Amino acid sequence: MEKLVYSLWQGSGQPADEFRDELLGQLCPPLAQLRGVHGVRLAVADSAVAPAAQRRMESHPPVPGAALSLWVDNAGAAAAWEPLIDRHVSRKGAYLVVEAEPLVSRERHPSAPGERVHGMCHVVFMRKPAQLEREQWLSIWKGSHTAVAIDTQSTFGYRQNVVVRVLGEETRPFDAIVEENFPPAAMDSDHAFYNTGGDENLLQQRMTAMLESCARFIDFEHIDVIPMSEYVIKALLKA
Repeated sequence: MEKLVYSLWQGSGQPADEFRDELLGQLCPPLAQLRGVHGVRLAVADSAVAPAAQRRMESHPPVPGAALSLWVDNAGAAAAWEPLIDRHVSRKGAYLVVEAEPLVSRERHPSAPGERVHGMCHVVFMRKPAQLEREQWLSIWKGSHTAVAIDTQSTFGYRQNVVVRVLGEETRPFDAIVEENFPPAAMDSDHAFYNTGGDENLLQQRMTAMLESCARFIDFEHIDVIPMSEYVIKALLKA
């Protein structure tokens, strides 16, 4: 099985909530019914995450308004679903990825199919620094940063997607896509984001630890961080 992540842009002037409703109502249901599509997850930058606006980072504006994850038998069969996607977007990017899930969101905050997942989801598109070889980059990110991120933040879901192939000439080149679930209060509270219980010294310690760890393996000139609402349309059945 393979995982694809699509970055999606709405038409010019289309409100975010209208885009969300169109994708949820008209795109996701037929996608979920397709043979060979085993999982569908949608994240959309809608009005529900407006309080998290200060957490956005846009190195490559305009950033996408949504991210669609599909788990499929064969990514080479994209002609079965990409025409459906194209009907509802003005532009798309596509990435074949390998996913790791250090924190499983449904274990803490389960949701019914199509129901908005608790809190917000940070969707991060990022590149590795040019000076790092791929194996060095993966070793830092997977080998040590993962624990720092979990220990310093209030995340209850954490998915790491290493990009295997960038698909399509118009797709922006990124090395990884991260999906992190945070509780609602983390949208506009640093104390809630870093799970400090209001301790100012602890906040500074955790912010510093996180920033220093990120600086080891992220190119901050090429990173987009987009708070989104998440919907699991069709959950992937795992053994």
